[in-house]
Amino acid sequence: MPTAAQRARALNILDGLAERFPEASIELDYRPHDPWQLLVAVVLSAQSTDAGVNKVTPALFAALPDVRAFAAATPQQVEGFIRTLGLFRNKAKSLVGAAQAIVAKHGGEVPRVRALLEELPGVGAKSAAVIVANAFGEPAIAVDTHVGRVSRRLGLTKHDDPSKVEADLTALLPRDRLLEAHHTLIWHGRRICHARKPSCAECPVERWCHKVGVEPAGVTRPARRGRPATAPRR
Repeated sequence: MPTAAQRARALNILDGLAERFPEASIELDYRPHDPWQLLVAVVLSAQSTDAGVNKVTPALFAALPDVRAFAAATPQQVEGFIRTLGLFRNKAKSLVGAAQAIVAKHGGEVPRVRALLEELPGVGAKSAAVIVANAFGEPAIAVDTHVGRVSRRLGLTKHDDPSKVEADLTALLPRDRLLEAHHTLIWHGRRICHARKPSCAECPVERWCHKVGVEPAGVTRPARRGRPATAPRR
């Protein structure tokens, strides 16, 4: 269990990020209070950018506005709207399968329980956490690439495994602020704490950051020398 000092430091970090990004929220577009449209957007966002997803969902949701419409569709119909996204065939198949499962097993209502969500095609632990937190207000913090990287850099966790990162953050932060932490860590990772070259001078929580894996200012790695040229084999 974390110490009181560790919790206080984590809270200082969260307060600093919240002050810097008061508008932080999910950046996927979907109809408010519609868990199904959120689920669709989250599934589509795997290995795709939020901006890319937001370009295809207006036409997709206009043609297939609810879970029953998706359940009655074919994967090929869904594919036609999402071809610009990575893994679009797998995603189309998963969405139709998830819709059919929700209609058959849950009366057409997206389940509110993470374990039940994770039984749906295309919905993993991270996606389930995003859905229960954003759609149902359940205390959960989904760990994506940004949340994991920024948390390790700040020294809030030493783990790479998303489930262990989630456990560390859940132990450190107030339960009623986990969603806020999720959004602010993502916004910080996208806008300031970049993967390769973080903008530490702009960081609102630099005083508490352990800068794990960050090169000290002024230090540059020596350029790698190429291998000496050799005559081509004949």
